[in-house]
Amino acid sequence: MSRHDGINIPDGKFYLGDADYACRPGVLPPFRKTRHHLNEFAGRNYPRTPHELFNLKHPILRLTVERAFGALKNMFKILD
Repeated sequence: MSRHDGINIPDGKFYLGDADYACRPGVLPPFRKTRHHLNEFAGRNYPRTPHELFNLKHPILRLTVERAFGALKNMFKILD
């Protein structure tokens, strides 16, 4: 998928976006107006809808990606 802003996203692939990103083709932000902070799911406050479950898993996956990039930057200083 080629976009007008120059970002090329392969078909079937997606970028994770935070809540500030608009929902565009190839970008997956969390659902708006739905619980999405990890502390909102603390204790026995389990997700009740598929959107809440997605919003629960979304920041966990984003954190994993950010840690992977941090590890790569530590290994290859040229990436900084």
